[in-house]
Amino acid sequence: MHKLEEPTMTESDAFPAPTSSLEKEAQDYGRTFSETDLCRDPLEDLEAYPPAEPIIAEETKLLLSNLLDISPVLTEVASAIIDDSFTRCFKSNPPERWNWNLYLFPLWCLGVVVRYGILFPVRVLLLTAGWIVFLTCFFPVHYCMQDHKLRRKLERDLVVFLFGSFVASWTAVIKYHGPRPSPRQKQVFVANHTSMIDFYVLEQSTAFACIMQKHPGWVGWLQTYALPSVGCISFNRTEAKDRHYVAKRLREHVEDPESNPLLIFPEGTCVNNEYVVMFKKGAFELGCTVCPIAIKYNKIFVDAFWNSRKQSFTQHLIRLMTSWAVVCDVWYMEPQNILPGETSIEFAERVRKLIADRAGIKMVPWDGYLKYQRPSPKLTEKKQQELANAVFRKLEGKLL
Repeated sequence: MHKLEEPTMTESDAFPAPTSSLEKEAQDYGRTFSETDLCRDPLEDLEAYPPAEPIIAEETKLLLSNLLDISPVLTEVASAIIDDSFTRCFKSNPPERWNWNLYLFPLWCLGVVVRYGILFPVRVLLLTAGWIVFLTCFFPVHYCMQDHKLRRKLERDLVVFLFGSFVASWTAVIKYHGPRPSPRQKQVFVANHTSMIDFYVLEQSTAFACIMQKHPGWVGWLQTYALPSVGCISFNRTEAKDRHYVAKRLREHVEDPESNPLLIFPEGTCVNNEYVVMFKKGAFELGCTVCPIAIKYNKIFVDAFWNSRKQSFTQHLIRLMTSWAVVCDVWYMEPQNILPGETSIEFAERVRKLIADRAGIKMVPWDGYLKYQRPSPKLTEKKQQELANAVFRKLEGKLL
């Protein structure tokens, strides 16, 4: 028979090593840790432990900045996504819907019937009558009259009458502020540009000679046969020879004391009447007085911005003719001259700020021609290479 040996107690058994961090903390504080302590509510001894520092909260706050600090390229991309001020210049921002409830929806339906069933046909008849009167009188005057001065005066009045018919077909409510323009030598008018109807709004009160982009269809016919009688100059922005021709005609026009006031839209493209992009400096290099014109449309009934990429000008006019009215303010501002030591670019920026402040729109540092021209392939490849190099550097750092 084997004799059972009694277990011997060693020093390590008498003083066991702490088996958990909780036991270690208990011994550090001079407490005797026993089995009864395991059954106690931990909240009773909460005050015995030092408060934890909010490390996680601080890391959470720094998360976004840490992400953007990875690469300047990512920072640039994030800035472009958050604040794409260039794209916003050419977006139509319709007003919030107000008719989707039980009380206003029937009134909205009644308004649709009135606008499309009554107002639109009447406006079409009014515009058609204006065209008939214009065509009936303009060509006999243009080709048959021998008196040059009388012919120019009648042609100018007929053009003003035609554009007045367009404005009447929108039931436009236009308020003009300031003295009306008068023909003067060495003077040019510049205005912000929202739609081609800017020219209609200004032309129906004063016969301006305008610098304009060539358009197809009936607008192109009007530019070719009718508008040259008031001194309008049409060009194609993609043709270099057209630009040189326009520069020459501009200088000849401002030197002629009998010519109609010259109107230029220096932005070169339509902007949504909430922003104003950079002005081209051509109008400010002529060495003549610049008269700013600020145009501001009220969106209470319709947004007058013409997005030429989404709709033709005829569709744009139909949208205006099926609205209740076009509400607009026009300010003829104090003439400006270039200051001593001021460059043409600084002069253009100063006039642009005057127009933006008067119309209550924002200035942005963009060239409007970027709307029509894609960025250079070299610039695109450079940005792609910078992003690729940044990604490779981060991957190599992780692998090492």
